[in-house]
Amino acid sequence: MPMNIKEVARLAGVSTATVSRTINGSDKVTTETAERVKRAIEQLKFYPNTNARALGSGKSSLYGLIISDITNPFFPELVKSFEDMAVQYGQEVLIANTNYDKHRMEHCVVRMLQRKVDGVAIMTSEMEEHLIDELSSRKIPLVFLDMGTVQRGISNIAVDYPAGIDAGVAYLRELGHEHIGFISGPLNLVPAQVRHKGFMKSMRRQGLTVDKSLMQEGNHRMDGGHDAMARMLKSKRRPTAVMTSNDVTAIGAMGAIYEHGLKIPRDISVVGFDDIAMSAFTQPALTTVRLPRDEVARVAFRALYGTQNAATAKGVEYRIEPKIVIRNSTGPVRG
Repeated sequence: MPMNIKEVARLAGVSTATVSRTINGSDKVTTETAERVKRAIEQLKFYPNTNARALGSGKSSLYGLIISDITNPFFPELVKSFEDMAVQYGQEVLIANTNYDKHRMEHCVVRMLQRKVDGVAIMTSEMEEHLIDELSSRKIPLVFLDMGTVQRGISNIAVDYPAGIDAGVAYLRELGHEHIGFISGPLNLVPAQVRHKGFMKSMRRQGLTVDKSLMQEGNHRMDGGHDAMARMLKSKRRPTAVMTSNDVTAIGAMGAIYEHGLKIPRDISVVGFDDIAMSAFTQPALTTVRLPRDEVARVAFRALYGTQNAATAKGVEYRIEPKIVIRNSTGPVRG
């Protein structure tokens, strides 16, 4: 027999209004009372009607999370951390995957509008200005990963990609490497351009020459890393080390290196970017620049949840500093 809100109130020893406030996340309910209500809900197996909640409060308790590529382990790890935060605060998450496609991004935004989300975390780089305007005009708060301009209702998580790239290049230079290659992401995407330029600046800062034949464009996926590395190995002078725009690109590049009969790091050192979980278990384990997904996810969630009137309040700029993680895919240059 289904339970109703009156039975929950009776068991918890509170009014039905207090039960409603607890379900809707009101700060007018004390922690002790809220816990009592939650225990009663669990004991009675009462499942609140979320649609009714949305109609009553004007809030859907639903956040949108837009990512670029669900097949890249970086994003599922970020999704997990974001959803963990949502569960902790009684919210739900609507996940959309753009596949680096601007047209698909448009469909993702339409889904968010149709579901009347309370806010959107945009962890991708395909967002066009008119889509931002569409969300902002409806007073939907937004938080971006490195692509947002802080203003009313819009926050941004700024990742210091150049510092991360610089740490990787400086470490390779310490190991004696001078002939260093780089595999970027698709250069029509702004974050890929930032990392590409950051690499060239880091090379100049270290007093090293950039060999254009060793600057290859990938697609942020393993096959792109493999093909870009294969092209690089055809250049007149083989690199002694290569840095990549993300870890899955690095893993693809490692495959191409082995196919050419070369060993890592004896013949070529490899440095990735992101530090996805599997990077510690490649053979050899991948040296990489760590971009902490759990921190990104926590900051993104709090940017949406932590402000009472997030749609009208001034946004916040959050900064995240990547750190190099040294493993076995890098070593001193031979000879």
